Amino acid sequence: MTAWLSILVPLLVMFFALGMERVEARLRESAVRQDELDDFLERARPDEVKALFRFGTGRALDLFRLRNRDDRRPRTERRDTERRQRIAS
Repeated sequence: MTAWLSILVPLLVMFFALGMERVEARLRESAVRQDELDDFLERARPDEVKALFRFGTGRALDLFRLRNRDDRRPRTERRDTERRQRIAS
């Protein structure tokens, strides 16, 4: 019985450690970069701050990235996008 426990316990600890490593890797990938968060906090609009308060960092940063991506497009494309959003609302 003691022999089984001496084999089983290290195996269980090893599998637990491997599982936790996978969880940690997923968390590391989904983490927000510090410079991106600083940029958000400096230049956030009111709707993005509301999203941060209501839905958390992920949704607020999605809105912020979307706005930054839209700022890089030509003005006519932005107007078309705004019209489509108004029509959809």
